[in-house]
Amino acid sequence: MPLNPSRRSVVLAGAAATALVGAAAAPAAAAVQREPRLFAEPWGTLPDGTAVERWTLVDGEVTARILTYGGILQSLEFPDHRGRVRNVVLGFADLEGYLAGNNPGPYFGALIGRYGNRIAGGRFTLDGVEHQLPLNNGPNSLHGGTDSFDKRVWSATPVFGDGTVGLRLSLDSPDGDQGYPGNLHVEVTYTLDRFAQLTLDYLATTDAATVVNLTNHSYWNLAGEGSGTALDHELTIHADGFTPVDETLIPTGEIAPVAGTPMDFRSPRRIAARIRQPYQQILFGQGYDHNWVLDRAGDGLEEAAVLHDPRSGRTLRVSTTEPGLQFYSGNFLDATLVGTGGGVYRQGDGVALETQHFPDSPNQPDFPSTVLRPGEEYRSTTVFGLSR
Repeated sequence: MPLNPSRRSVVLAGAAATALVGAAAAPAAAAVQREPRLFAEPWGTLPDGTAVERWTLVDGEVTARILTYGGILQSLEFPDHRGRVRNVVLGFADLEGYLAGNNPGPYFGALIGRYGNRIAGGRFTLDGVEHQLPLNNGPNSLHGGTDSFDKRVWSATPVFGDGTVGLRLSLDSPDGDQGYPGNLHVEVTYTLDRFAQLTLDYLATTDAATVVNLTNHSYWNLAGEGSGTALDHELTIHADGFTPVDETLIPTGEIAPVAGTPMDFRSPRRIAARIRQPYQQILFGQGYDHNWVLDRAGDGLEEAAVLHDPRSGRTLRVSTTEPGLQFYSGNFLDATLVGTGGGVYRQGDGVALETQHFPDSPNQPDFPSTVLRPGEEYRSTTVFGLSR
């Protein structure tokens, strides 16, 4: 099928890549359905006139759509065990949905920064200087503040590898942005390969000491976006411990064992099985909204979690270089948001698996450090692998 002439397109044919700008693809190239493909299309403008694009990445059986606004993974299509293709992440059908003014959240599919998760009181002290951040989650700062990376337009560059197709998004965050020190340069590369793996590589550098904790906030429903609850999925998290929180969801500083609690996902568990137990941590979060301390053998890429939907047969494997995983069970979805497929999202209709350093690490000296200094590089990798 020819590409829309309004799209900026790149089609891979074997080892060669042919750039097509403002023109339809040649019929021979367009007929190659299994080869990696990449194209962009206009996707609206911000109130200030800034243009937003949607990039589509295709490799094998997977199609990913990524917005330059927020670096958002807007959709991810993959077949079930019967070959039926569905979008397995939550999102909105148009730019207006993402601009609707929900603050905080829901952060559907967005790149999160400068600091993923919560910072107590929106304050931290670094090298003797206290920094104040916007408060956008009760008494705390969440996911970088009120005008954070999920609300910025990123620059996009196609990236090609051996049998892969990717998109590098870049952003410059100035000194004092949302209260954070240092001029921070960030690059996040989405790469799709023929093994149905979507890899996110994060890179950041700074010219002054700062704190950084980047992640992606996709909500997963492996039965298909808009199909109903994801709480019937089976979840495994490779973690013996988690970080308990107070009533504002700030870690207490303790690392507690999961054994004997509803937080134990060391073997596959149906998410809904224990989510209504009168366990204080679940009461605080109105469900699961906690950081698990991953069992790690080193600093490399290791499997952190497995999510499986018995109905569709789809399985998601999450591997990461990060020490923590925030599992959020979609507790605050309240049927006020209309999703990509036209249905409303209710509590538990999607779950987030956010690879990360721990919440409030700048105020918790016993947690792994999130400090980045000049001359250093922040690097992190997470792989979302789909199978059926």
